Amino acid sequence: MLLAIDVGNSHTVIGLFKASRLRCQWRVGSNPAATVDELAALLHGLFAMENITFGQIGGMVIASVVPQVTSTWNRFAAGFLGLDLDITPLEVNNRLDYPIRVAIPNPAEVGADRLVNATAAYERYRTALIIVDFGTAITLDCVSAAGDYLGGTITPGVAIALEALGQRTAKLPRVDITIPPAAAIGTSTVEAVRSGLLFGYAAMIEGLVGRVGRQMAPEVPKVIATGGMAELIAPYTEVIEEVDPLLTLEGLRIIYERNS
Repeated sequence: MLLAIDVGNSHTVIGLFKASRLRCQWRVGSNPAATVDELAALLHGLFAMENITFGQIGGMVIASVVPQVTSTWNRFAAGFLGLDLDITPLEVNNRLDYPIRVAIPNPAEVGADRLVNATAAYERYRTALIIVDFGTAITLDCVSAAGDYLGGTITPGVAIALEALGQRTAKLPRVDITIPPAAAIGTSTVEAVRSGLLFGYAAMIEGLVGRVGRQMAPEVPKVIATGGMAELIAPYTEVIEEVDPLLTLEGLRIIYERNS
């Protein structure tokens, strides 16, 4: 089986593929202080719930935006997979073979997660795309119908905004934004915060998609979303055509198969 690791700033998504089928997946915290042994204990426990052992792993691919965590995962592979299984992780970078071409002045600046998302989306749809990833940061990535990665936008994510409200304001309460706002005009502080965040981020996505979409004309890009907050924001906007929470893991599998 293929062990796929997507390390984000807040969370790490772990997937196990058997051939092209995602056998199981987990979401855990991205802890830069975690040791190799702690990662091994974490994976051992997760695997045990699915009756899987380290010996069943035949390959490993990792995309990370946290260098310190990347190093720990690589040392885990060397210590717990490499000795007996001869597994060296494939680490996503701009020098690998992709079904897309990075058409920006400095390809090394493109984050691993953005390359993976663009790869998975283009491999599936083969059309012009805007991929919205709702993570710690919200990224929009633009791909032409010919498969050129054109760049995109980066903005602070929903969790950052919610955390900043709690830390930088004296009287605003912590708010559960998984509860839908009753209306755009909030009649209480809690409702006003819910409305501002959910409708506000939806409106921001609509504005950004509109602007980058006009720049991509005459192509009309398909808009898809992924990431931990995608299913929370998508119902409040009509520009998102599809939500795929497993897009990044699927991209990791595709990249591994092209480069292993």
